[in-house]
Amino acid sequence: MLLKNQRKSENDENELEVTKRTKIKALGQHFLKNQTILRKIIRSISPCKEDLIIEIGPGKGALTFPLAEKAGKVIAIEIDSFLIPYLQRKNIPNLTILEKDILRVDFNKLVEKEEIFKGHVKLVGNLPYSLSSPLLFKVLQVKELFSECVFLLQKEVAERICSRSGSKKFAPLSILFQIHFSARKRFVVPPECFTPPPKVNSALVSLKKRDAPLYPISKEESFHNFLKGAFKHRRKILRNNLEKLNLPISLIDEAYNKFTLEKNLRAEQLSISQFVELFNFFYQG
Repeated sequence: MLLKNQRKSENDENELEVTKRTKIKALGQHFLKNQTILRKIIRSISPCKEDLIIEIGPGKGALTFPLAEKAGKVIAIEIDSFLIPYLQRKNIPNLTILEKDILRVDFNKLVEKEEIFKGHVKLVGNLPYSLSSPLLFKVLQVKELFSECVFLLQKEVAERICSRSGSKKFAPLSILFQIHFSARKRFVVPPECFTPPPKVNSALVSLKKRDAPLYPISKEESFHNFLKGAFKHRRKILRNNLEKLNLPISLIDEAYNKFTLEKNLRAEQLSISQFVELFNFFYQG
């Protein structure tokens, strides 16, 4: 009977572990295990007692606990209920743990309750690859809340955010973030630094909020849609993409003449300021 119960217990543990591994895979989680890299990330975040740090996907707390030692307060947002006990085990007074889907979190309400940290709110995290794109656009919607963002991302996404005009990686995400943030790719993190290891390299990106946007954009959603259209078919020249936006050909001709644009230009060859000028000309005139 004892042997039977022991086997049942082992089977239950195995089943729990399989369920756990399956859930981690489904959530696209890769836990950072390299202590040297963790210390470099903490230095990049540069936490201090004036800071409220909101951490996305804290996992088992490898980054969370060191941040809580130095920051005024840490709010860790974790969707995986299996990981909550790891985060609660130290009972740290200035650490709040929320079991939530980050894409459903209302950042405005979250920050509103932390008035004493106004102007010193940092958003950080090792972002699951599957969530990075929607999460980054969510951040852009509430960008005024954060003084700085520090994200560990898939290297390709990190490079897209930081890319400059002329690069094939230059994209709407580059423009939208760089108008409001000073973007910097700090260092690359290879797969073996994670468990389980991802199939691609990661990179740490720091986004420091500018005192004022590079260019004022009055209709940001319209500007975003304009950029998406301009970059939609990257192999086509910009002019063809603009025509797909249902802009009058005569107006496109006028814009090309006014801003002395070459007819065979592709979207990635324009600067941020040129995109702002074109948008204002087409939609604000």
